[in-house]
Amino acid sequence: MIHRYTTFIKAINLTIDYIVLNISMVIASYVVNNFWFFRADNHYLLVVLVFNLTWLLASNITGLYEDVLTKDSIKTFRGLIKTYLLFISFISFAILILIGSKTYFITRGYLFYSLVLFGFLLCFWKLVFLGIRKSERASLIDTRTFVIVGGGRISHDLYNFFGRNPELGYKLMGFFDDNHEAIKYKDIHIGSVTDCIAFVIANKIDEIFCTLPNSESDKIEKLMLAADKNLVRFKFVPEYFDFAKRPTYIENFGHIPVVSVRPEPLENMLNRVVKRLFDCVFSLFVILFIFSWLFPLLSILIKIGSKGPIFFVQIRSGRDNKPFKCYKFRSMEINLDANQKQATRNDHRITRLGAFLRRTSIDELPQFFNVLIGNMSVVGPRPHMISHTEQYSRLIDKFMVRHFLKPGITGYAQVNGLRGETKTTEAMLQRVEADVWYLENWSFLLDLKIIFLTVWNVVKGDENAF
Repeated sequence: MIHRYTTFIKAINLTIDYIVLNISMVIASYVVNNFWFFRADNHYLLVVLVFNLTWLLASNITGLYEDVLTKDSIKTFRGLIKTYLLFISFISFAILILIGSKTYFITRGYLFYSLVLFGFLLCFWKLVFLGIRKSERASLIDTRTFVIVGGGRISHDLYNFFGRNPELGYKLMGFFDDNHEAIKYKDIHIGSVTDCIAFVIANKIDEIFCTLPNSESDKIEKLMLAADKNLVRFKFVPEYFDFAKRPTYIENFGHIPVVSVRPEPLENMLNRVVKRLFDCVFSLFVILFIFSWLFPLLSILIKIGSKGPIFFVQIRSGRDNKPFKCYKFRSMEINLDANQKQATRNDHRITRLGAFLRRTSIDELPQFFNVLIGNMSVVGPRPHMISHTEQYSRLIDKFMVRHFLKPGITGYAQVNGLRGETKTTEAMLQRVEADVWYLENWSFLLDLKIIFLTVWNVVKGDENAF
């Protein structure tokens, strides 16, 4: 099985990447400064630490070292480029802004040469690795024979999975089930469950995959004990597979396996810290450099345009369905339906200035204060009115799943055209599905992509923004 070597090869990749990184720094130091920076009388030690820790952070965010033996060359280099660009962004921010280049005598020339040399050597090493992997892949695959006990849908799915993934090294030798009719592939149905162990011993089979239901626990236990006695690995595929249509995450509490039905990247503390740090930095930037000068101007225009407060404050559903005060620039006349009725196209409640604010999403700017407070994120599912949360939670099964995350100023659903009025339950269902996809597939780069697309949609115009 190829996964037996994954951890070993992953460690080799990580080690050589670090060697390449530090060699690049040493060579760049000699080329630019004409000395090796490991001399005792200079201040490069912190820079070395920052470079190495930053590469670890960037590779962790992008998952560069996951599936190193099975990812094809295109995906390998795509992940490498993402990691490298993220690494450059972090290094530039850390050295030039946080630490200060003058404090540690870091020149822009040194940064340029070290980063370019690192990128070149890294690409060269990955080409070498992919070449070695291609030539030695056969030796890394530990071919193992196996049989499947059980003839239900799970066993057929298992058969098809191994057929589509020959690189895993599994070779099916047959099915065993007491019901001959349950076996879809009649030509490889060898016999009943009681015939399994004798066949396995006679043919020196390596593993048994048991897909029998829990109701046949007596047969399962007998098979497992017999397999142990005869040094045959026994693997049990539990029935929860029927309910989990995607890859699952399993935790062990003692001897009890607990299955999570969906991945949640933001349950990882490092990912949450990265997202929160970005939220704070990005929000402060918007507040200091955009909101600070735009606020006085909009305050005057809003007051001139209609009677009422400058800000519209509404209670909305937040993370874990906890209500919070959501801030916006007021874009409507004061009305009694504000907390019940969505804005519609050509809505008579929207002021002339409000139409512009909503079309350009400028009315959402005060929500960056919500982000700083901590009850919103820059990117996430859009928060709904309490009344809509109560309404749609009864109509859509997965509606409340979106509340596992902090709501966002913009989101994956919005940049995919799923914004504005939701006239039908089907329209809301599409938005919910997009929000759940975001929850299951979050990455820092995905957040950056969504922010870029949000700005792009504002520039080109969005027909659903009203």
